[in-house]
Amino acid sequence: MSYTVKMYRVFSAPPERVYRAFVDPGAMAKWLAPHGFIAAVEYAEIRPGGRYRITFTNFSTGTQHYFYGMYHEVIPNQLLRYSDQFSTPESEGEIEVTVIFEKVSVGTGLHIIQVGYPDLVPPAVSHLCWQESLQLLSWLVNPHISDI
Repeated sequence: MSYTVKMYRVFSAPPERVYRAFVDPGAMAKWLAPHGFIAAVEYAEIRPGGRYRITFTNFSTGTQHYFYGMYHEVIPNQLLRYSDQFSTPESEGEIEVTVIFEKVSVGTGLHIIQVGYPDLVPPAVSHLCWQESLQLLSWLVNPHISDI
């Protein structure tokens, strides 16, 4: 059995900056892992047919798990569509992920839809993790810091 996760958040940053945080491996490592985890982007080929793999390390226990997949559609500053799979055998199946970067009057409306999320992770946990990650993303993209 699986379920769908839908998240929406508005950022004061322009779509180009929010999109860049989804395709720059250094930025992804900074915001993608929820609280208590460290992310390492092993590779990310941001193009249709390109593959990625990201490892999360539990800071308390040192336990690692990774997820990986393939990009299916990439429209810069507008859309990312990719597949996601977890490394654990209990979480078989692919998650189809769609990320939409919508220009809104105050910045960017970000839509994230994940179809086929495994029951291994309860819905409340996946929503909490996304909320934490999106807060970290907000701290990364919302400030406009001038060069010194």
